[in-house]
Amino acid sequence: MTVADRGGSDWFGHPRGLTILFSAEMWERFSYYGMRALLVLYMVEHLLDPAWAGDVLGLAALRRALESLSGPLAIQPFASQIYGLYTGFVYLTPILGGVLADQWLGRRRTVALGGALMAAGHFLMAFEALFLVALALLMLGNGAFKPNIVTQVGGLYAPDDARRDRAYSIFYVGVNIGAFFSPLVAGTLGERVGWHYGFASAGVGMSIGLLIYLLGLPLLPPDPPRERRRDAAPSRDLAGIMTGLLLLFLPAALFWVAYEQQGNTIALFAADATDRNVDLLFWRGEIPVTWFQAVNPLMIFLFTPALVAFWARLAISRREPSTTMKLALGCLLLALSYALLAAAAWVDADGKTSAMWLVAYFALLTLGELHFWPIALSLVSRLAPDRSSVMGLWLASNFLGALAAGWLGGFWSRFSPGGFFLLVAAVALAGSAMIVAFRSKLRELIGERA
Repeated sequence: MTVADRGGSDWFGHPRGLTILFSAEMWERFSYYGMRALLVLYMVEHLLDPAWAGDVLGLAALRRALESLSGPLAIQPFASQIYGLYTGFVYLTPILGGVLADQWLGRRRTVALGGALMAAGHFLMAFEALFLVALALLMLGNGAFKPNIVTQVGGLYAPDDARRDRAYSIFYVGVNIGAFFSPLVAGTLGERVGWHYGFASAGVGMSIGLLIYLLGLPLLPPDPPRERRRDAAPSRDLAGIMTGLLLLFLPAALFWVAYEQQGNTIALFAADATDRNVDLLFWRGEIPVTWFQAVNPLMIFLFTPALVAFWARLAISRREPSTTMKLALGCLLLALSYALLAAAAWVDADGKTSAMWLVAYFALLTLGELHFWPIALSLVSRLAPDRSSVMGLWLASNFLGALAAGWLGGFWSRFSPGGFFLLVAAVALAGSAMIVAFRSKLRELIGERA
């Protein structure tokens, strides 16, 4: 029995537990994106300076391991590889977190464990020597937290409840409220006051999210009985679901290769090749680099209501894009966002580009993201509602994509900006083409009508 079955609703016709999950995820994303907005800048401008790098536990061994694969690494490519490893493992560890919840601890305890590990990791970022230890705690904590809180959203609703897709759109707005404020708060503190103040504010945000989650436990769906979690055998239907997910795995990874340049090469482009001096009604002067990381989440919660309403109008006349076509459109729009930046780089090849080009880039990227990620999360939760491990496997597509994004970002200092952005656009376009190619098989596997 779901929470929705047992109790009333108090937020736009949804179970009260959605408010708890929305708020907890909002603060967790505040912590994640605040730290991510600072990470590459922190490494390039401070941590990887030879004066500091020798003090970081394990950093020399990591450099040797990476250079054995790619050759000598300057500061920027080395920072990009670390960024890729971090963001990649953030999305590989959910496989472990899903299995841990399904087989032993249950979702509630695993989410709480993940939140505690992430809070500790953010606070340890205050110590240069423990930089890699802090990243490890953040990766493990996210793995425990992410798949289980996402699966709990679906657990609030009966399998045939039409509110499920809308619930994930609402939940995704919560994600992006946190992602919007974190660069403004953590990013500004890190850039203007001190790196460690920015990281500490991320730790405070994660602690608030964990507290909200623990206080709201009575409103959340109960964990499936342990015997059910341990003994549940994969069904023929699950085998089909897994086949469908595997067909989407590589296109999703290509989506993340392009998308994850936001916190990496896009941050460097904003810092070095963008005219950030503006004279607006609410701001006069130079825009901090990390503030650009707030544009995407701002547009998420500005665009979501209009896009959902647009889809609803199309549905009336049976012209709403299918799930698979939404995913393909998401990759296509992402490709167009980088093609736009390539054009901007060539138009202003002799000077710095206008900040408005970046705003237009983020608008296209955001539309692509809205067509892709919340749709994919809803799809996975609908097809495998009782298995956090399946959600963890799906999130692992980000792992492959983020690792490749870090490797690809290492070419930033070797290419012209326009050439690099065209390369990224081609990667996203390949993801769209794959989804279109697999469309018939995917529709058959997930039971989608043509």
